[in-house]
Amino acid sequence: MKLFASSLAVLIALLFSVIPAAAAPVSLVGFGDSLMAGYQLPPEDAFPVRLEKALRDKGLDVTIANAGVSGDTTAAGLARIAWSVPDGTKGVILELGANDALRGIPPEETRKNLTAMIEALKARGIDILLVGMLAPPNMGGDYGARFNAIYPDLAKTYGLTLYPFFLDGVVENAALKLQDGMHPNAEGVATMVDRMLPAAEAFVRKLAE
Repeated sequence: MKLFASSLAVLIALLFSVIPAAAAPVSLVGFGDSLMAGYQLPPEDAFPVRLEKALRDKGLDVTIANAGVSGDTTAAGLARIAWSVPDGTKGVILELGANDALRGIPPEETRKNLTAMIEALKARGIDILLVGMLAPPNMGGDYGARFNAIYPDLAKTYGLTLYPFFLDGVVENAALKLQDGMHPNAEGVATMVDRMLPAAEAFVRKLAE
């Protein structure tokens, strides 16, 4: 009887040893400013939460942590990126620069800060979905040309997935924004998620390979 029990225990151990462990979810961090954080919205309506649900509805096992901080410039993001993106993160949705443009920060400074963040993440083996922003028209043509070129240039230089404009489909539609005329409401976030979903899905599938 003891021999049977011992043999059974060995057999069970062998069976469990050949059963592959369940793959961990693809871990992402949404790193950005108030547009990422979900300014004045319930937590469940913040962009990372809504995007995670949309990706899960596509059958993808993914988690997206919300590391958006309202008011952040690229300089503020650079100062906190090391501790805001935990070890084990597979990819970062990097969305910063809107506050730089609103404050008239020189585009060269924005480019330098984004470059430093990209290089810091890549050094840790973390891939990046770079989210572009456009300068407000009131900043003038020269400023806009210098600022708007930052994101496609960096995506090309570092081989990153680029989503060209975070507020695509929202920026010119007052019904999709809060009363401040700048931040998306819940319907606006839903539009942003719908627009970005194909790029985000491709990004996650690449990370899951």
